[in-house]
Amino acid sequence: MTAVACEPRPHGCRDVPVLKERGQHEVFCGLTGIIWLHRKMQDAFFLVVGSRTCAHLLQSAAGVMIFAEPRFATAILEETDLAGLADAQTELDRVVGELLERRPDIRQLFLVGSCPSEVIKLDLQRAAERLSDLYAPNVRILNFSGSGIETTFTQGEDACLASMVSVLPETRTRNLLLVGALPDVVEEQAVSLLSALGIGPIRVLPASRTTFESGVGENTLFALTQPFLGDTHAALERRKARHIPAPFPFGEEGTTAWLRAIADAFDIDDETFERVTRAPRTRACKAVAQAAEVLRNKSIFFFPDSQLEIPLARFVTRECGMRVAEVGTPFLHKGVVGPDMALIEGCPVFSEGQDVDRQLDRCRAARPDLVVCGLGLANPLEAEGFTTKWAIELVFTPIHFYEQAGDLAGLFSRPLRRFQSLNLMAAE
Repeated sequence: MTAVACEPRPHGCRDVPVLKERGQHEVFCGLTGIIWLHRKMQDAFFLVVGSRTCAHLLQSAAGVMIFAEPRFATAILEETDLAGLADAQTELDRVVGELLERRPDIRQLFLVGSCPSEVIKLDLQRAAERLSDLYAPNVRILNFSGSGIETTFTQGEDACLASMVSVLPETRTRNLLLVGALPDVVEEQAVSLLSALGIGPIRVLPASRTTFESGVGENTLFALTQPFLGDTHAALERRKARHIPAPFPFGEEGTTAWLRAIADAFDIDDETFERVTRAPRTRACKAVAQAAEVLRNKSIFFFPDSQLEIPLARFVTRECGMRVAEVGTPFLHKGVVGPDMALIEGCPVFSEGQDVDRQLDRCRAARPDLVVCGLGLANPLEAEGFTTKWAIELVFTPIHFYEQAGDLAGLFSRPLRRFQSLNLMAAE
């Protein structure tokens, strides 16, 4: 296996026209991100200021068991709050005080805005600043919006991490910051590979505890692990940190290109890069090839949902041999996903935003073999004879880096294998 990295090529799709749509859209709200963030940050707590609907969403999505004590809750806005008959700020101060008294282990508290709190113009930023002054230095209190108004569900993580960037200490130390919440085992794989290349010190955002957080400054280089972190990207650049642009680490090709970009930024020689990556690259290639047998020459259509769509389109076309009819994404940030776009050949339709009825018409006309979409569209499309994959499963499943490459391909191949099996059963 050669040490060649997958560099973006000028004949890719980075500069193709993008279809921009601003109609009805089908997505979860940003509160969903709390489900994986509260598991990642061990000394943090997420207090959603919202309605009972917000509470039911979080509890059902998280599958909280009765004997577990999660690190999130909902401060319910009652009718008196919505009608302006009660002082919501005073009530919030009371709830926060009771929470911190009951949970002295909390070192970082997020006040999370929702659709109801934003509709009544509840100023959670002012509340966070006031409460931070009150409880500092024991507890750091921040706020971000998890509202579903004109957003998509992965933007909850983006807003959360962006709020954290502003309070990270200043540093002049040269360091690498990996940005994006990953499962612990996947994060350990990434840090292990980078450490083996001789890169360090390495820090992650979000860290598991506030005491593990790193400073940020002009000598900080950062690499994104998730393609939906546009606001966090901008916040880090405002702190003078420098972004390492690269395709995202999905599959063998994407992981190699991501590692190569970081290695180049830290002046790692080709021989070291080849020695460290050879074995996991070989395993990833074999795993993808096995899972992708059923995918070759099949067509796929991405509805906008998670903002993972463009890097995943690169993966399925380049590594699994699929054809993409359309790549829809809620928001398209070329400074973030441009390197992946530059690797996609054939230039399918790229659409940003959504007008769901028009997009459904384009999907029906294309008749793809596989449709990646949100839960609200999957069952109706299955009823029409389409084979679907839930987009949210791609967020909740470990899919990054070499050791998960085969699992990622399997997420796309399993629906098609199921479809083939059902057809065989029907034929019998």
